[in-house]
Amino acid sequence: MRANIDLSSALTEARARYAHNNPASRAQHDRALQVLPGGNTRTVLHFDPFPLLLTGGAGCRLWDADDHEYTDFLGEYTAGLFGHSEPRIRAAVVEAMDRGTLLSAPNRDEAELADLLCTRFPGVDRLRFCNSGTEANLMAVAAARAHTRRNGLVVMRGGYHGGVFMFKDGYNRVNVPYPYYYARFNDIDYTTALVDHHAADIAAIMVEPVMGTGGALPATREFLEALREAADRHDIALLFDEVMTSRVSSGGAQKHYDVTPDLTSFGKYIGGGLTIGAFGGRADIIDLYDPRRPDALPHAGTFNNNVLTMAAGVTAMRDIYTPDVADAHNQRGEAFKERVNLYAREHGHPVVITGIGSLLCIHFNHAQVKTPADVHADIPDAAALCHLFMLEHGFYTSKTGLMSLSLPLDADDYSGFEAALQTFMDEFSEPLRRAA
Repeated sequence: MRANIDLSSALTEARARYAHNNPASRAQHDRALQVLPGGNTRTVLHFDPFPLLLTGGAGCRLWDADDHEYTDFLGEYTAGLFGHSEPRIRAAVVEAMDRGTLLSAPNRDEAELADLLCTRFPGVDRLRFCNSGTEANLMAVAAARAHTRRNGLVVMRGGYHGGVFMFKDGYNRVNVPYPYYYARFNDIDYTTALVDHHAADIAAIMVEPVMGTGGALPATREFLEALREAADRHDIALLFDEVMTSRVSSGGAQKHYDVTPDLTSFGKYIGGGLTIGAFGGRADIIDLYDPRRPDALPHAGTFNNNVLTMAAGVTAMRDIYTPDVADAHNQRGEAFKERVNLYAREHGHPVVITGIGSLLCIHFNHAQVKTPADVHADIPDAAALCHLFMLEHGFYTSKTGLMSLSLPLDADDYSGFEAALQTFMDEFSEPLRRAA
C-alpha cells in the first residue's frame, strides 16, 4: 500500500518507468513525429508519454517492439471480438483473395452477410454496407432526413458516433454541420421535452444504447422506451448506433432492451476484424437507396462490398459469433464485471466497472456512474495511472479504462486481470480515497 503518495506524483513515476522500459516504442514514436501529426493517425491511440508500438498478435496476446507480452482486454475498441489472426477468418480471407479481390460487381457473400444481420437484429428489414461506423451513421442520418424531410438531429451530450459526430463537449469543429439539439443521456424529462419542443425540425434521434467511448454507460430501459414513444409521437426516426453495442447480446442492445429502433448502424466486428460499416432498418426508409427507384438516394463506395470483408464477415457471423456464442460470451463479461465490483465494494475502493456484457469500462468514482456528467466526476489521474500499471503487469486496455472482451480470453486471463486490478486498488487505496 502506497499511503504517502498522491496520484499525480504516482503518475509521474509511472510515466518515467514506462519510458525507461519501452525504448523501441519511443524511438518509433520519435520517427513518426516527423511525418504524422502527433506521431500517429488515430487520435484515440495517443497517450503520454508515447504509445506502444505493437508488432504482432495471436489469439488474445499482443507483443510490442520491446518484446513485452500483453493479454488484450481492449479488443480494438470492440472490432477485435475474434482476437488476432483467427484461423477460420484467415482461411476465408485467403480463399477470397484467390478468387479475386476487385471484381467491380456484386459478390456471392454480401447478400448472405446481409441476411445474417437482418435475421439477427429485430429492427433491420433491409441493410447496406459501407466502410466504417462513421460512414454508417452518416448514411443512416441521410436516410432519416430524406424520409422525414426534416433537417435536425437530437444527440446526447457526451456521445460519440464516429469522426464527424463527436459530442463530448457539445459543438465540435470537425462535425457534420447539421442542426443539433443536445439531449441528456438517461434524463427522460429533459430529453422528451427537447424533442417535443423542436419536433418540427427533427429528422432523427441518435443514441448509443450503451455509450461506448463515453465510458460504457448503459441506458435505462425506461429512457430508451421514452425515446421510442417520443419518436412515434412526432414521426421521427429513432436511430440506434450499434457500432459497438450490437455485440452485447445475440440481437444487439435492441434485443437486450426489447426496444426496436427505426434505423441501426453497425461496424467494428461484423466484418470479422476487417474494415466495415453497415446501416439498416425499416424497409420503407432503407429502400430510399434502391437504385431501381427514380428518386433513389445515391450511395457510392468502391469498397462497400469489399470481397475480403464480406467473406470474413460471413464466416464470423455465421460460423463463429453465433447467437448462442454471443449470449454465453456476454454472460462471462457480466460475471467478470460483478466479481470486480464486489471486490471494490467489500474493500471500500472508489472503483466501479460499468457496461453490459463484453463492453465495459473501469471508473474511479464512489458514486454510481450513469451519465457523462458522472464520468466527468471520475478521480483525476486515476485512469491514466491504472492504464500504465496494467500495462506494466501485462494487460492491454485503453487509457480511459474501456474494455471490449474478445472470444479467445479464458478463465485464467480473466482471473489474472482481476488479480492485477485488485493489486492496483489495494496499493493505491489511500491516495484514491483521499482524491475521492
